[in-house]
Amino acid sequence: MSGTRSGLLWRTYEFLAMLLGLGALALICLLWLPFALLLKPLLPRRLGQRLGRFAIRNGFRVYLAFLETVCACRFDLRELDQLRDAGPLIVVANHPSLLDAVMILSRLPNAVCVMKAALLDNILFGAAARMARYIRNDVPLKMIIDAREELQAGAQLVIFPEGSRTQAFPLDPCMPTAGLIAQRAGVPVQALLIEFSTPYLGKAWPLFRRPQLPLHCRIRLGQRFAPPASVTAFTGELEASLRQALAASPSPLPRA
Repeated sequence: MSGTRSGLLWRTYEFLAMLLGLGALALICLLWLPFALLLKPLLPRRLGQRLGRFAIRNGFRVYLAFLETVCACRFDLRELDQLRDAGPLIVVANHPSLLDAVMILSRLPNAVCVMKAALLDNILFGAAARMARYIRNDVPLKMIIDAREELQAGAQLVIFPEGSRTQAFPLDPCMPTAGLIAQRAGVPVQALLIEFSTPYLGKAWPLFRRPQLPLHCRIRLGQRFAPPASVTAFTGELEASLRQALAASPSPLPRA
């Protein structure tokens, strides 16, 4: 089997799978784009928000199903289902890949992301994210106020405390943003552990470099923290907990 997967035909399939995977995501975004642009100004804020999050969650579920069926990807996201009815939470995770948010948002029905402003302004992704009322990260005080408002309304906030995709694996230093929001909103923080069989679509993996298939991805639940009294202490505890949990994986993911 390993010989087959190192041959020319398999490498050609990996390249085609990459193109199909990227193309499918672009197509899903393009199909929803005119509806998001048209409906956002017409619908009441909360109705538009719910519809936007519903569309993103189900669009991502379709996309992951396509990757599993056509592109030899395997996703184990079952533990995320335990959070569906857990009420307001700040969901934090390590950030090894561009697929991280896709996987999380595909399972949580009332999730709201803290996103880079450049992505919210992107013509392909921005309209859907703005309709879902995702939160810009470029004005810190407004970001914290908007996040607290969403949490008080019952949403689950998704944030990557490294600030960007991981460069020094297994984890880059964590920023205090999650702790600040948790302290202001008075809600707990749920850690997630994201694991990949290869660093596909990581910071050092060029977008058009073919993957090593099959690709195995898993998300595990980590520690849950109470709202912190000290943001500095909490940030250190969160980083230590993520590092320890990532190092203590219960079973290695299969390699291609």
